[in-house]
Amino acid sequence: MTQSFGLNAGLRSLSAHLLLALVLISPVQAKEDEGNDAYAIGLWGDLPYSEEQTTIGVPNLIADMNTQKLAFTVHDGDLKAGSNSSCDDALYQRSLDYFNVLKAPAMFTPGDNDWTDCDRPSNGGYNSLERLEYERQVFFSTPYSLGQHRIQQEEQDVYVENRRWTVSKVTYATLNIQGSCNNLCDTAPDANEYAARNAADIEWMKETFAKAKERHSVAVMFISQANPGWDQSDPTRAPLRNPKTLAETDGQPDGFQEFLTALREEVIAFEKPVSYVHGDSHYHRIDKPFLNDQGQRLENFTRVETFGDNQNNGINEVHWLKVFVNPRQREVFSYQTQIVPANRVAVPAP
Repeated sequence: MTQSFGLNAGLRSLSAHLLLALVLISPVQAKEDEGNDAYAIGLWGDLPYSEEQTTIGVPNLIADMNTQKLAFTVHDGDLKAGSNSSCDDALYQRSLDYFNVLKAPAMFTPGDNDWTDCDRPSNGGYNSLERLEYERQVFFSTPYSLGQHRIQQEEQDVYVENRRWTVSKVTYATLNIQGSCNNLCDTAPDANEYAARNAADIEWMKETFAKAKERHSVAVMFISQANPGWDQSDPTRAPLRNPKTLAETDGQPDGFQEFLTALREEVIAFEKPVSYVHGDSHYHRIDKPFLNDQGQRLENFTRVETFGDNQNNGINEVHWLKVFVNPRQREVFSYQTQIVPANRVAVPAP
């Protein structure tokens, strides 16, 4: 296995970066960027899931991101493994430290492993809503991003983790949409919590499209945690769904149909490119799985799933996705995987 540094060196490097971050946190930048210049962003998530990923893999990934000029980065949720890993306060502080090492503005949307599933006995048996509220205090106590350089964001009332920002004619938004059936299954499902948050997510999504039209945005990107399932093609990784009706067909509680139906209407009406980024099922891919009710593929919609943990492979899949954003180009978004050289295992870096 080829790595840039071992456990102790990784910890020393991360500590040095943290110290530097405390010195270099910059003043807040303008809330909106009205230009149309091209730029790049970084996407990652479902990390870290193990001690090796915590002390070696993720520091390597962050260092790699910091070598590149990025307008901002987004982690799409799951700060730890889903089971046998504590949801104690230290988890969130460690994650905050990671985000503040990133040179570019750093965004985050919660994942089920770091709040919905914290009620599992193996995770400490915490109250899920209390853990979500704690995340809000740690990551979302101000209307600004994280990272060494910070930008101001719009935030939703009550659900302050739902954020929105615009850079060079492209509008971005995060949505608190979770695995474990969006909190309708698993250890302690909560239908009332789901209903309120789902309504808020739909409202935020619709409002984002309205804001994008108002700002004459050329594209929209959403970032959330859950893979809601889009069709019948992915039974090992996502809910099975009738792609025309969007109804779940596998007998599990469906926490996504109402949102997906509303999203589809908005995507069709917007006409311009829409990218939907998520994690959850731990399989990096970029495809077009969204159909209309006639079974026709929505040409302007792209699903993007970030790299995800495979604990059995150590740091082998601890990588990130670079998105080039050019408001002057027809498709706006183009995607390039970033295989972190220090995290290569099966085939060492040349």
